[in-house]
Amino acid sequence: MMAVFLKSLIIGYSGAVMPGPMLTYTIDKSIQHGAKSGLLVSFGHAVVELLLVIFLFVGAGKYLTMNISKTIIGIVGGIILAYMGFGMIKDVYLNKISLNIEKSKDTKQGSMPLVGALLSISNPYFIIWWAAVGLALIMSSYASFGIKGILVFYVGHILSDISWFTLVSVLISKTRRLINIKVYKCIIIFLAGCLMFFGVKFFISSI
Repeated sequence: MMAVFLKSLIIGYSGAVMPGPMLTYTIDKSIQHGAKSGLLVSFGHAVVELLLVIFLFVGAGKYLTMNISKTIIGIVGGIILAYMGFGMIKDVYLNKISLNIEKSKDTKQGSMPLVGALLSISNPYFIIWWAAVGLALIMSSYASFGIKGILVFYVGHILSDISWFTLVSVLISKTRRLINIKVYKCIIIFLAGCLMFFGVKFFISSI
């Protein structure tokens, strides 16, 4: 069973460390809200992955791999990501951003798990990976250890996400005091551009 855990952990890290919408969002929120941001974002991600594991195990994988499903996920996800990027640029333009951690915690911190879940759902590559690679790993774990094997697989996989995004968040928050508001605005514009790039890429590849 330890082999299942280690395999899921290592494979999870291989995906978690790749640049993507969640990493972009985590960096932004870590600068603004502090070290807990990565944990909060990955919590929403973990809930989505738990639901996916359940759906795939009961036979939903074949529906997620259908062309119509991939197209819908890609188009909707692309629009969501582009909209989020546009919203970040709009906040910079309207001067709605702040590096005041105490003020930020009071206003926006609770939405991070929800956005983490939304970013996961809106990424078509995330869904396709789970429907293809993830399903095979789930069934392999089940064949070896039953339901316990699936639980061990899920725990190992989600620990890779939680530990990676928490590490990123801690590192960013520790250096945030070296960043002034002008530099932060430039960072936001860059990260917003990344989100919009991912959104356009998802949209175009889907149609």
